[in-house]
Amino acid sequence: METPGLKKAMTTLEFLSQDKEARMLYEMRKKALLDEQSALDYVKSRGKEEGRQEGKAERDKEIVASMLQEGLSVSVILRITGLSEAEIEALNKQLH
Repeated sequence: METPGLKKAMTTLEFLSQDKEARMLYEMRKKALLDEQSALDYVKSRGKEEGRQEGKAERDKEIVASMLQEGLSVSVILRITGLSEAEIEALNKQLH
């Protein structure tokens, strides 16, 4: 009974020997647990992605601020970063 394969076979045998209602309840519970885990995984991955995007936006702001402090023109910063002129001007106002 200590071998993993034998344990799995015994578990399967126990499951198959249950009555129809018990099997149905088992399957419903198993599906609910899988659905819950899937939802948690989705929320977790979504939170990580949002965190990465926020971190990138913060780094972009720091880089643009450095460019502005170094005296680069807005048009050059536009070409390099792809940010809008309004975003760059807003950052420029925050610096002064």
